[in-house]
Amino acid sequence: MTITAGAAATRGPMTLKDWAQLLLLGAIWGGSFFFARIAVSEIHPLALVLFRVAIAAAALQLYLAIRGPSFRLAFPYAGLFFLLALTNNVVPFSLIFAGQTELGAGVASVLNATTPFWTLILANALTTDEKLSWNKLAGIALGVAGTAVMIGPGLAAGLGGPVWAKFALIGASLSYAVALMVARRFNGVPSPVIATGQLTASTVIMIPVVLAHGPAGLFSASPPVWAAVLGLALLSTAFAYILYFNLVASAGATNASLVTLIVPVSAVLLGFLFLGERLQLFEMGGMVLIGLGLITIDGRLFGRW
Repeated sequence: MTITAGAAATRGPMTLKDWAQLLLLGAIWGGSFFFARIAVSEIHPLALVLFRVAIAAAALQLYLAIRGPSFRLAFPYAGLFFLLALTNNVVPFSLIFAGQTELGAGVASVLNATTPFWTLILANALTTDEKLSWNKLAGIALGVAGTAVMIGPGLAAGLGGPVWAKFALIGASLSYAVALMVARRFNGVPSPVIATGQLTASTVIMIPVVLAHGPAGLFSASPPVWAAVLGLALLSTAFAYILYFNLVASAGATNASLVTLIVPVSAVLLGFLFLGERLQLFEMGGMVLIGLGLITIDGRLFGRW
């Protein structure tokens, strides 16, 4: 089925507000790797998925109850919300957390950064307003190359990981690409309602999954791990998804998927600013390539030339 964007015309370059949201979202999701790395050391991946979506859903339900809009706006889209929950939360979160038990962050970041490629292919096949263009193809290629350069030494050291873990990360990227196509179908639904609906549906799905797996030791994690879970759920999930769906609505699926190119940059910069880590020349070079890729995708600078 072809997905259309209602009365929207073919999308032009992203606005300054779109770019600001994209960069902020990339910074927040860069921090999610830090939180997840701490949490998965003591919490089973499936249980961590449940805690992440359940805490975030509760926070957003409280937000809607206080600030609005009404969650009743989600009821006509109940079936679609469960599809979005599977493709945007349940499947990718489970695959990423499982894969990261075996793979280093470098390999995981590169595989996650392939999301824009899958999104571009699906968007070209299934939409009428997000077609292939030279600047999108060239820009995404530059971005993925920059990601590989930025984490090159760590990537080379981690190439020996199990094949199943690498396929898990690729599967998560494919799932995110499908989710972006699903998210387009919520025409006119406010971003907080979409975020709350998908996380609530994800919680409903994950409760029986975790109970079937076995609840033993479910709440036995240490305080620092619970702090990481709260950061992952409230900042990197509840707040981040409001930004994410707002960006999908205003900038389109392909442009929203570019956030995966910014996440590794965010992770490195956070380490530099808060953990005393030094920036290496190859990391700065990778960031430059990613920046060039984003400029190329935007297209306005080359259009002026």
